[in-house]
Amino acid sequence: MELHNLKPAAGSVKSGKRIARGQGSGHGGTSTRGHKGAKSRSGYSRKRGFEGGQMPLQMRLPKRGFKNPNRVSYVPFNLARLQELADVLKTDTIDVDVLIAQGVIRKNDLVKILGDGEVKSKITVTVHACSASAKQAIEAAGGNVNLV
Repeated sequence: MELHNLKPAAGSVKSGKRIARGQGSGHGGTSTRGHKGAKSRSGYSRKRGFEGGQMPLQMRLPKRGFKNPNRVSYVPFNLARLQELADVLKTDTIDVDVLIAQGVIRKNDLVKILGDGEVKSKITVTVHACSASAKQAIEAAGGNVNLV
C-alpha cells in the first residue's frame, strides 16, 4: 500500500444532498424546507429565547428591585494582600499602575483598600478609595494613603 493507491473504506464517503437542483433530484420544489412559514424563508433565524410564540420566560417573570445607573463599583483590596504584594515586589510605593502591571486589576477598575489584615512595613498607597480602618492601619505603620 502506498500513498497513491489509498482509498476511503467502502460506503464511508457519501455525496452531499444537492438541494434545489430540480424535481428529479428528489430535493427540488421546497428544497427540504417544508411548506410556507418563516422557517422556509431565506434569512430566517429564530431569536434567542423564542418559545414558538408562547410568552417567553424572561417576559413572564416580574421585574424586581432597582438598578442604580450611577453606581460606582470598586475592586476590594485588603491590607493583607497589599502587604503580600509589597513583600513580593520589594517596594514601598504601590499605585494603580503597579496593580495593573501585576495583573491584579484591569485597566478601568477602581480600587478600594479595605482593613482586613495587617501592614508591617511603611507603604505609600495611591488608589481610588480607602476605608477608615485601612487608612488608620497604613498610617500607624508609618505609610500614607493618597486618593486619585
